[in-house]
Amino acid sequence: MKHKTLSSSRKAYVGCMKALMYLCAGLTGALVLFLVGYVLVKGLPNITWELLSTSPSYLTERIGILPDLMNTIYIVLATIVIVLPLGVGAAIYLTEYAKNKKLVAVIEYAAETLSGIPSIIYGLAGMLIFCEVLGMGTSLLAGALTLAVMNLPTILRTTQESLKTVPQSYREGAFGLGAGKWRVVRTVVLPGCIDGVITGCILSVGRILGESAALLFTAGFAHALHGIFDGLSSPGATLTVALYVYAKEEGEFEVAFAIAAILMLLTLAINLAAEFVARHFQKKKAL
Repeated sequence: MKHKTLSSSRKAYVGCMKALMYLCAGLTGALVLFLVGYVLVKGLPNITWELLSTSPSYLTERIGILPDLMNTIYIVLATIVIVLPLGVGAAIYLTEYAKNKKLVAVIEYAAETLSGIPSIIYGLAGMLIFCEVLGMGTSLLAGALTLAVMNLPTILRTTQESLKTVPQSYREGAFGLGAGKWRVVRTVVLPGCIDGVITGCILSVGRILGESAALLFTAGFAHALHGIFDGLSSPGATLTVALYVYAKEEGEFEVAFAIAAILMLLTLAINLAAEFVARHFQKKKAL
């Protein structure tokens, strides 16, 4: 009888925990769907070709986000060009070359700490270092360097974890054939972990697209259209900064929701791209 009572109470406990987990999962999914749906419903009707293909003109009261789109592309490209070699190179050194384990632990701890710092602090530090000390002024290049420091831990850690998944037997086999250290890294290790590098790069692009606080201090919020080289040395607003300006400063909530919908679609596309890349390389490894 006692065994029956314990069994029934155990079943009741398991049932309650399952119900609680289903409730939490349902609330989370409902919140995500509501947020995505609300932004898309409010924003998609306001997206027009004129909005996407023109520059703003205060004389004719025309609103266009073409400069903001181009500035976003410029800053994404500049940040990736800067952070990708640094992050991948640091990960290769820490995983393949570094012999001082204490130094590796210190660098990894510093990277974890960097990933937890609020973006507004990065913006303040970027403004003081890149804009003031290095004399870059408020520019997209200063913003790109600030974002490169922000995204360095993401590239570093994802590449490190990918390098660790390459079996040690691959390295030993290459060494046994007479290959040098760098040749082994270049021809055996890196091709085996390229999926992690690409995934980390895509996730970094997503974070760059969604950043605004750091760019307000470093890149500014000018809506001027430039070429890529002139644009990097000039102040400019990205889509997230433009969203803040139109919603908070100018009260153009229709335009703000249109930009929010564009950013939402870009974020969804980036996440799907990361998932597709991961599955593609998993299938390739399985073959």
